[in-house]
Formats: sequence, structure tokens, C-alpha cells
Amino acid sequence: MEVQMLSTKLIKPSSPTPSHLRTLKLSPIDQPFTYTVKPSAILYYCAESSSSSSRSEDVERRNRLETSLSETLTRFYPLAGRYIKDRHSIDCNDEGVEYLEAKVEGQLSQLLSRRDEMIYQLVRLSGGASTSPVASIQITRFDCGGLVIGVRIHHIVVDGFTAASFVSSWATASREGVGKLIFPTFGLTSFFPENDLPMVKPMPPPKISGTNKVVTRRFVFDGAKISSLKARAHDPSFQREPSRVEVVIALIWRALMGVSKAKHGRLRTSLASLSMNLRPKIVPPLPPLCCGNLIVRMKARFMADDSNGELPDLKDLVGLLRDLTKSNASVPREHMYSTAIKSRNEVHEAMEDEEVDVFLFTSWSRLPFYEADFGWGKPVWVSKVHFPAEQIFLLDGEGGDGIDAWVTLNEQDMLQLQQDGDILAFTSSV
Repeated sequence: MEVQMLSTKLIKPSSPTPSHLRTLKLSPIDQPFTYTVKPSAILYYCAESSSSSSRSEDVERRNRLETSLSETLTRFYPLAGRYIKDRHSIDCNDEGVEYLEAKVEGQLSQLLSRRDEMIYQLVRLSGGASTSPVASIQITRFDCGGLVIGVRIHHIVVDGFTAASFVSSWATASREGVGKLIFPTFGLTSFFPENDLPMVKPMPPPKISGTNKVVTRRFVFDGAKISSLKARAHDPSFQREPSRVEVVIALIWRALMGVSKAKHGRLRTSLASLSMNLRPKIVPPLPPLCCGNLIVRMKARFMADDSNGELPDLKDLVGLLRDLTKSNASVPREHMYSTAIKSRNEVHEAMEDEEVDVFLFTSWSRLPFYEADFGWGKPVWVSKVHFPAEQIFLLDGEGGDGIDAWVTLNEQDMLQLQQDGDILAFTSSV
């Protein structure tokens, strides 16, 4: 199967951005992100019927996507702007998002049967120059009438929550119309800017031994396996059943401890860091469409000295992870920057310790990508393209009750991980 590019254009907002919103100043927690880092979501839609769509239906659907995108950009106007590096800002100049159309001579079912070979062709990896669009979108059509929508947005503007809000708004506009347009205040810097903020420590280079090449593998946890994991990880002291994300992170964390132990000849202290959306904890609440990277890096630490050199039980790691999320403490608006920066700096400091293993987890589970109905049904699968750095990314799996874990490691560690007994027992690796 080959992806054939058909056209490239810029889609601009349907209404001009007001002059008082022309400049979006990046917050202190956005500025350190490299401009080439672009979160992505790829949504796969089957044909509306078993037969191929007619030409008129295809044209109508393409027009609807473009029109609704233009209308949605009126709300998400920074995505149509351009990054000004020396000013740490987005010029919201309405130049537009990059919009690519492509086709595949084949059936979407063929792609889904060999999905991991093909997904990197479904979102264009555009350059990171400051003059390039902040967002890129690729629409790929199949002979059967199936459709794939790929979205990439630069990390300096959005996190996963904002990206999901954009996709949901675009889908609603395509399906139902946008209604009355509202220009939200998008930047975080307008909300109680703090003075004397700590500097954001840059992330140290990944600890890769033996080879500089990293590889990504998808480990599929289906609903039945996750139910078994929950039963294994349950402890009578827990007040609620472990979540899907908790048991998957715990299992992968334990497996990675085993990889580290085999490599170093001993069990090492390790830290599992999980990105979490800070917005629900902020008081008073922020506007719902506030963009930026408003996340905290929660940290669960396993101390090797307390284990007699043995890998911990799964329930022990779940207990450590549950301690991260059980706090309902609110964060005043005036402290949101310092809270986010402090959490990130603590992880970066841990990564500088040569005696500590740090495993970076991000979860998009329960973000509403699977609810994105553009007018022809919900996606049958959602995937993403990864930045080539050692990390673990969790997405809801096909069907909704499982988890797809996208694991990026150096080659040698990946070979070891794939031989782990629990990984073999509870997942299918593809």
C-alpha cells in the first residue's frame, strides 16, 4: 500500500482574529519545549457502508471537513498562526494550518491489518522551522470510502488535553455546525502571572547504552488481560479497584526494572513519572479552551534498598501509583506555574542521577478522541506518531476497554523487554 499525496494548501480561520488577540505570549512552562516536538493523533474511520462512496458524497465530505476546520480555527486561532522564536510567542496572523490531501489505492481494512507499518505515512512530518505552520492536518482517503485524519500540532502551543479539545470541536462543527463563535482567551500568561518563577531545567539527554538507535513497539492490552491484571494487582487495603492505566503502568514499570536489573547486575532505584492534566485542580477554574502545556509530572519512587534485590509485586507498584492520584488538593491560580515547573524540574533532576532509572509515562486514556464523529461515525482506532525519545505512551485500545502502550526504548532494552514473562503473558506485541 502506498500513500499518494494529492494536494497541499493552507486553511485559514473563517473570521479574522481580533487585533487585541494577535500575539499569544507563551507561558514559562511552554517556552522550553522544542519546536520540532509535535503531539499527534491519527483517527481511522471506516466507510459508512460496505460499498465505495460515490464521487458526490466524497466531494461533500471533503468540503465539509475544510469548511468546519476553517470555522473551528476561529476559536482555536493560535493554531493558524506562526511561532516567533526570539519573542517566545505565537503571531496569530491567520496564515493558516497546513492541510494535505492524500489517497491510498486499497482498503482501510488492509491498513488496519498491518497498521504499524503504515501509520508514519498518514501524518506528514513537516519541518520545525519557525516559518512553518503550527499545525498540520492530513486527510487520507481509501478506495472503500474509509478515511484517516492525521493531526499534528506543535507542543509549544498544546498538550494532549488541548489537542483533544480541538479535534472534538472540529468534529462537532463538521457534524452539527459551530453555532455562535466565541473568541476565548487562549494564553495561560494572562492568568495571574507569577513573579520570581524558578527556571525550567532542560531535560537531560536520554540514558542510552550500547546504541543510540531507539525503536517503538506497540503492546496491546485487551480488556480480558486487563481484567486479569486488575485481579492480580488488587489488595484488600485498596478502597477501589485499580484502574486500567494504573495496572498497565505498574506492569510495564516492573518489566523495565527487570531490564535494568539484567543490564546492571542489580536492582536499582527507579521512578515512574506520569504526566497529568493540572486544569481540574486549579481554583478558580480556567476557561475551558485555555491552551498550553498545563501538566504536572507526578512521581512514584521505588527504593531498591527496601526490596532485598527482588522485583516488587505488582500490587506494591499499584499502591505507589495510587498515592499519586488520591490527593484532591486544589492549586490556586497564582501557584499554577510554580507547581508545574517544580514537578518538571524534580523529574529532570532525577534523570541526572546515574544511579536512578527514570521511566516517563504519558496517558491519553479517556481523552475524547474516540468520540470524534465528523458526521460519518466514530473512529474505529486512534494512534499517534512518537517523538524518538525513550518514553511510554498510553492510548485507549480498539474497542475502548483495552490499552495500547507505545513503548520507545533503545534497541537492546527493547529486545530484553519483549522477552519479559509478564509482557509475553499479558500483551500482544506488534
